Amino acid sequence: MFVLEVVAIIAAVVVPAYFLVGRALERTIAWRYLYVVTAGRGARNGIVLSGIVMLIGAGLLAFSGGENAYGVLLLVAGMIAASVFFLLAVFSVFTTVSVLGVMLGVCALTIVLSVTTGFQKEFRDKVLGVNAHVIIEKSEMTFADYRDVMKVARGVDPDVLGVQPFILAPMLVTRGQGVSSGVALKGVDPALVNSVLDLDKHMVPGAGTVASLAQPLGPHDEPPIILGKALAAKLKAKVGDDVTVVVPLSNIDFDTLTAKSGAPTSRKFKVTGIFDVGFDEYDRALMYTSLKASQDLLGRGDQVLGVELKVKDVNRAAEIGHKLEVLLGPPFTVQDWYDLNHNLFTALDIQQLVLVVILTLIIIVAAVNMVSALTMMVTDKTREIAILKSMGATSGNIGRTFQILGLAIGGVGTGFGLAIGLVICYVVAGYGYHLDPKVYLIDRLPIEVQPLKIGLVAGLTMVISLGATWAPARTAQALTPIEGLRYD
Repeated sequence: MFVLEVVAIIAAVVVPAYFLVGRALERTIAWRYLYVVTAGRGARNGIVLSGIVMLIGAGLLAFSGGENAYGVLLLVAGMIAASVFFLLAVFSVFTTVSVLGVMLGVCALTIVLSVTTGFQKEFRDKVLGVNAHVIIEKSEMTFADYRDVMKVARGVDPDVLGVQPFILAPMLVTRGQGVSSGVALKGVDPALVNSVLDLDKHMVPGAGTVASLAQPLGPHDEPPIILGKALAAKLKAKVGDDVTVVVPLSNIDFDTLTAKSGAPTSRKFKVTGIFDVGFDEYDRALMYTSLKASQDLLGRGDQVLGVELKVKDVNRAAEIGHKLEVLLGPPFTVQDWYDLNHNLFTALDIQQLVLVVILTLIIIVAAVNMVSALTMMVTDKTREIAILKSMGATSGNIGRTFQILGLAIGGVGTGFGLAIGLVICYVVAGYGYHLDPKVYLIDRLPIEVQPLKIGLVAGLTMVISLGATWAPARTAQALTPIEGLRYD
């Protein structure tokens, strides 16, 4: 995808430059064919009314801090209407229709790319906020030599910023009548956790800190625990409350399939913090406690599930993970953050690619309209083409004139489409469109505008616009002065 973006940006610059630099005659004729000398009163009035609608929308947004839905609708509608009337004031109706097709396609593609890129970035940030970049696990049942593994991990690469052992186990958690199943308890080292995870950044203000996991305990004190915001709400728990964590099936002897004791192992914990990642998958199903407390609860002694690392550049996580796997060898396995969430990020990549292909078809349909408009223009300008050729203009001059016409239509449509799309992205990002976290996993519509993606849109549009000029340009080149002046 990155290579395609770079090629598209180069095309967006090189293609227009090739046809415009040093083509004064062709540019002059093309502008003469495009430009309407006088604008109608209706177009002028439409521009004024559209401007008023835009101002009203902008005013509503300004007074509401960007959170007025009517302001968003009025501003967007005003921009589109103003663009339509402005184009009608400058170009012919046929040319305006072609430009509008390109403009709407580019606008839609810009918005969709920004939204899908926003989802990718948001998910990555949320995933990396409470998860490490690289995880080392052992295929054997016991992992007591984790300190030696941590030493190897620290020295594997200068980009390794932090290393810590962890335990992750499925649990049940209860408080009063509230019971939550399908949750996970993660045991972390309080002294090392901030060097590996960004959990402190996601703590709810006034609801404790990660440092509370390191508080000293008396012989009868409950160990500290940090809950996700959605999980705390489900349990109706707040900082200072007690919750009971139950190890499921801990009373079952799986060799004989009989109960070893009357009830599964459980222990009370005191809630010392609440975090809000904004990712519902974690906020309703994840708890943190100290490594020692989780080891005592599971009763497995000084053992861990794995060792996790934080690296300076997340894009090098796979490379560093491969180095570790080579150094450690079996029975250790190493996974990076992308491998751990492969299905999620692959689905997002495929979704973005499919949407780009579908919306590019809109631009291609607009290019078909452009072919029709240019073909009609060739027919309408047959006599003028004949006169130009009889005065010394070459077939190449005529062909390039219509190629410049197509590029101008595509360029104007691209410019208006990008401008409207970027403004919509900015306004919607400020508005903060609400999403259902149970469906979309996050609670706000994410918008992420990347210059490379914008360059991709512009490049694709200019290449498609140039391709649309091929047939009309060939038709214009083939005209002879005799055909054009036959009836004069």
